[in-house]
Amino acid sequence: MKLKSMAAMLLVAFCTFICCSCSKKVINTQNDKALNIVVTIFPAYDFAREITGGEANIHMLIKPGSEIHSYEPTPNDIKLINSCDVFVYVGGESDDWIDGVLETVENSSMRTVKMIDCVEKQEEEIVEGMQTAEDAHDHDHEEIASEGANEVHEYDEHVWTSPVNAIKISQAMTEAFMDADTEDSQKYSANMKSYENRLLALDKKFRAVVDSGKRKTMVFGDRFPLLYFAKEYGLDYYAAYPGCTEESEPNIATVAFLIEKVKSENIPVVFHIELSNEKMTDTICEETGAEKMLFSSCHNVTAEQFEQGITYIELMENNLTALQKALN
Repeated sequence: MKLKSMAAMLLVAFCTFICCSCSKKVINTQNDKALNIVVTIFPAYDFAREITGGEANIHMLIKPGSEIHSYEPTPNDIKLINSCDVFVYVGGESDDWIDGVLETVENSSMRTVKMIDCVEKQEEEIVEGMQTAEDAHDHDHEEIASEGANEVHEYDEHVWTSPVNAIKISQAMTEAFMDADTEDSQKYSANMKSYENRLLALDKKFRAVVDSGKRKTMVFGDRFPLLYFAKEYGLDYYAAYPGCTEESEPNIATVAFLIEKVKSENIPVVFHIELSNEKMTDTICEETGAEKMLFSSCHNVTAEQFEQGITYIELMENNLTALQKALN
């Protein structure tokens, strides 16, 4: 991670002279008068699309089908950030390259939205059966030292996985859009109100499924980037890895624990997340007879899904169906 940060800093220095001479509104020449928005990941892309009614120039830095943890900014990416009206990013360790970029920005009118600052942060957890922190490092977190102490808190970054948090993040983005484009502020406000109602409806559906379920336990034979979701709906969870660790080989003790958990509690579904190799999930399902199902963290989508215009709400509706089967 540190090498990646150094590489990003060198790239920032290399690109600074290019960025300083960039004109604004370079993201999409098809609509030069539209608001220019740059985002790092899919949830922010979709929130921006909903709030602006699809009438803004929105550029997503993380390509569809790729992993956020392996992303490194290109000179063109930095150029886009320097010339946009609003920049939306997650924050935390996976985005530590962004601080260096923002220090070089010559565009004083650019607004930024740091998603992790829009919500109440949750500290990462190592739950029973999960690999220890020593075995599965490279966490997806933000480290913040406590004032007056040497203690370091590690915060999970996947803040968008809760629909309630999605509302808070979208509201902050709406304020930034309204500030950057006052002429269309009423449109953004109206779109946000409509989107908020849809997200609230989604939230109610999840609560109804959880309340009517026979159990409150989710099992993931995979990474677990859904802490905010589990906390929001009062769900227990067991998983192979915390956050989005880059570990890929199953830990024998963890596999045995999860197999026993599924068998002893007759858990019908074992989840995997998107863009995963699904190895451990397959093993657990083969040993227990449980059904393998996708539970999307929504951090990214496939190229095909992106082209088809899939939305955050559609992905979460799919999660709703999967959760209902897992809890009954």
